[in-house]
Amino acid sequence: MSVTLTHTDGVVRVKQLSTGRRRISLEPSNSKVSKCICQTSYPIALIERIISVAGLSYLCYEMRRDEDPRELQHILKYAILGYVSEDSFDGKRILDFGCGSGSSTAVIARMFPNTEIVGVDFNNDLLSIARLRAEHYGFNNVTFVLSPGVDNLPSELGSFDYVILSAVYEHLLPSERETLLPKLWLHLKPGGIMFINQTYYRYFPIESHTTRLPLINYLSDKVALRLVRMFSSSVGPDDTWETLLRKGIRGASVKEISSILNTTSQKPIFLEPERLGMRDRIDLWYQLSSNAGLMTLRKFFVCCLKILKKITGSTITPSLSLAIKKSPL
Repeated sequence: MSVTLTHTDGVVRVKQLSTGRRRISLEPSNSKVSKCICQTSYPIALIERIISVAGLSYLCYEMRRDEDPRELQHILKYAILGYVSEDSFDGKRILDFGCGSGSSTAVIARMFPNTEIVGVDFNNDLLSIARLRAEHYGFNNVTFVLSPGVDNLPSELGSFDYVILSAVYEHLLPSERETLLPKLWLHLKPGGIMFINQTYYRYFPIESHTTRLPLINYLSDKVALRLVRMFSSSVGPDDTWETLLRKGIRGASVKEISSILNTTSQKPIFLEPERLGMRDRIDLWYQLSSNAGLMTLRKFFVCCLKILKKITGSTITPSLSLAIKKSPL
């Protein structure tokens, strides 16, 4: 059986396979959308909803992030279990803040089936995808709640043993970070852990998240905006600095996060990964980038970062994957 789904940017042909999965063929009519062929277990209703909300450009990406074990599953395995053992999550509550369309929530639910997971986002359209995704998998330990705003939280959330911000923090504006982070911290139980991952390092020599330009991270906002408009193909001439901040151009730093959390009554304790064969955040970055190819080059880069750490005492990696423990009462 085949189904054809139409969109202003092209056509999606969905063919039922004998394995029970579906073959997706994306045939774009817009040059900005790439042709894509993939397989999925998603039902037609979920595929249609993704197309309706996110467009054709994100269809295969949405499927791959959730279903491909080399994608988000690989990232969260090391970013979480590199710090904490799997059995530590049994019977606990997890907040997946900024869950968006629920791909991170789905992976977390598969990793920790004996938990209660609450996904929170301010975009109700994305949450509609998340709910269909949870329904598809038959999760009975997952709920989704609409947040009243980017820098606010729903009422009556309760407290959590773990709070996860997966590819979220870098998209918050500076004022939102200062407002939101203490609120999330307040909902974290004493002794609980906040995970912030897939966030690019603010002062790395190459800004690889939004522009892929070197040295932009060391320039003033005004000069950086002028240069990225001139030299980055992903930035338009009319893009504002706030637009680029929302896209994640400035990333984050441990110092920034620490200074925000230190304004609260219960201080943050930044942990080091000590599981899955890792000894520090440099090892963790290497594991998280293991799907990127160029193994020899990455190993050489890790050696350089280790030497730099030994000389300066500073851990510098292209991206941050942090576990921050809330001090006990």
